Amino acid sequence: MSQHKEPTSAQIAEQRLYREIGLTDEEYQRVVDLLGRQPNWTETGLYSVMWSEHCSYKNSKPVLRRFPTKGPRVLQGPGEGAGIVDIGDNQAVVFKIESHNHPSAIEPYQGAATGVGGIIRDVFSMGARPVAMLNSLRFGELQSPRVKYLFENVVAGIAGYGNCIGIPTVGGEVCFDPTYEGNPLVNAMCVGLINHDEIQKGVAKGIGNPVIYVGASTGRDGIHGATFASEELTEESEKKRPAVQVGDPFMEKLLLEACLELIKSGAVVGIQDMGAAGLTSSSAEMASKAGNGIEMNLDLVPQREAGMSAYEMMLSESQERMLVVVEKGREEEVKAIFDKWGLHSAVVGRVTEDGRLRLLHKGEVVCDVPVDTLAEDAPVYHKPSAVPAYYEANANVDTTDLPQPADLNKTLVDVLKQPTVASKRWVYEQYDHIVRAGTAVKPGSDAAVVVIRGTRKALAMTTDCNARYVYLDPQVGGAIAVAEAARNVVCSGAEPLAITDCLNFGSPEKPEVFWQFEKSAEGMSEACLALETPVIGGNVSFYNERSGDAIYPTPTVGMVGLIADVDDITTQEFKQAGDTIILLGDTYGELGGSEYQKLALGKIAGRPPQIDLKKEATLQKLVLDAIRQGLVQSAHDLSEGGLAVALAESSFGKEIGATVSLTTDLRDDVLLFSESQSRILISVKADQAEAVLALAKDRGVSAAAIGSTGGNEFKITINDRAAVDASLAELKAAWRDAIPCLIS
Repeated sequence: MSQHKEPTSAQIAEQRLYREIGLTDEEYQRVVDLLGRQPNWTETGLYSVMWSEHCSYKNSKPVLRRFPTKGPRVLQGPGEGAGIVDIGDNQAVVFKIESHNHPSAIEPYQGAATGVGGIIRDVFSMGARPVAMLNSLRFGELQSPRVKYLFENVVAGIAGYGNCIGIPTVGGEVCFDPTYEGNPLVNAMCVGLINHDEIQKGVAKGIGNPVIYVGASTGRDGIHGATFASEELTEESEKKRPAVQVGDPFMEKLLLEACLELIKSGAVVGIQDMGAAGLTSSSAEMASKAGNGIEMNLDLVPQREAGMSAYEMMLSESQERMLVVVEKGREEEVKAIFDKWGLHSAVVGRVTEDGRLRLLHKGEVVCDVPVDTLAEDAPVYHKPSAVPAYYEANANVDTTDLPQPADLNKTLVDVLKQPTVASKRWVYEQYDHIVRAGTAVKPGSDAAVVVIRGTRKALAMTTDCNARYVYLDPQVGGAIAVAEAARNVVCSGAEPLAITDCLNFGSPEKPEVFWQFEKSAEGMSEACLALETPVIGGNVSFYNERSGDAIYPTPTVGMVGLIADVDDITTQEFKQAGDTIILLGDTYGELGGSEYQKLALGKIAGRPPQIDLKKEATLQKLVLDAIRQGLVQSAHDLSEGGLAVALAESSFGKEIGATVSLTTDLRDDVLLFSESQSRILISVKADQAEAVLALAKDRGVSAAAIGSTGGNEFKITINDRAAVDASLAELKAAWRDAIPCLIS
């Protein structure tokens, strides 16, 4: 709009120009009713971004309220830049996960890079120093040239930003399925550490206190990024490439250090990242949370492009920018800190007592609206939901009705070569995962582990979701996503603390999609309550569709756990020959949504594995206690690929083979590749096996010693018949080389 005269209020209404920027007729009328007049173009733009799903959660809020968000350790739940959990000794862990899906579909390198930058700012805006990054990525099948392009550039974008800023990328997950062909998912998670007395919040308190802008200058990149993220992707989306921001990790590093130094000075009253909706959301939300107003003179906003309008400045999502409210009279002290770090800063406004957002530009008042109408009074919709036809049709599918393989050795190799199962070394070797020298467990095990300097404690962290399960049964799949994350954390020797979630779904306008959303949130809530892991924050990403085709519902779970003593750190690989392998938990004929089913049929069907959350909690407590008693050499969650894959992955780490003997009533392939839940594979020293089995029996957990470690072979007999007899080196090569071969 900067190249020509902005429309008048009458023209906006008459020509319904508000529709072009995301407001419906009803929403525009709501704005008119709230203001008692027609808004001008700048004000209309503010409402369009603040009332988008991305900023207001207008479609998801009624469902999100069902999540358990409180707990004895929770210091900050949803509502701020990131959640905070107490870890003792006046310390706390700060973490959050968010999506950057649509930008990454259009411009994968910068979309992924700026997703990393944004989540880092969310964490250090709380006063925390970021110590680790994780991600959760979803793409179509790697046979597609476009998918290869997206995959390679998203990974490069994450590496390019994270490696430059000096925060290790320590873990995550990468999954491949045709459902993500047109709409990849790029979810980024950041974990930080903070002392209790340094916690900050995004509030504009103190009448008359100065409002300071700091960081990169404002340009025209990212305008209406929040609105763009709140609509379905189409072929026309390519034209919206300018909506994708460009990141500068070196600027971010300076901003991080400057803000942390400023917080330690005690001058900060409130601080918030200019993320989605930029200057609009940061100013309106900070004022609304404090019950105050803000007045800003946009002529004072640092600008990198000439002739920017008020509309453009307020809606820009240029990266590496923060809005800070500081104590009046300390402006020069604050400026000196920013100058020291080579950052441009400017006092652009002040906190007012009238509860209004007032913007001045070129001597005129271009916006004067109540802040609560932007932040608190956004419409809330209770969307209809309907059970999808596919769900009903899947009720009677026998998931074990698959062609019986003639050669289980070949089948195991084929499963190990599936990109979702195969080694992700090609991905994580591009990330710097050891910078800052705190990474105790690198990518590739059940969870990453970062030690807390100056203590005996460490943090275990993971991201998890099996979207195929969620598609087949959203409630069960949602519960499994939380349970698997907790299982991975426990297998690393940690007590699960809390979760952050990134809820990726199709259009909420479709009743079947909204049903998936409701039911998965219900399952997640049940699991959070059973496992005592409250939700401390997160993100909803709707409209993940391409030309009408929705992704699988993908409620990604980010979890952090506390390792009380670094001696308890546990990894998945077998440690030495001669140890006893014990399988904890029961195996059933459950192949719905499994890697094996997908390989055999080319599709998924039926119901996913079921989960008993009480059994899950008991299993996790047993394993954690056994680890703390020094009884466990290795621990590995059974997930994609089932028992056969878990055994193979445990063997690969130190190239220690396994000889296993199983007894079952199930068909051999079903036993090996079933993905039944609440199962963990552990190895223990031979002379401690009986103690572990007795402990499991005492807790009511099924347990069986199924074999021993050692040698260069990988052998499994079932009911005294040879089922798998393979070279460990050949299995590992198939698993290790699968992704590099597909993208070469």
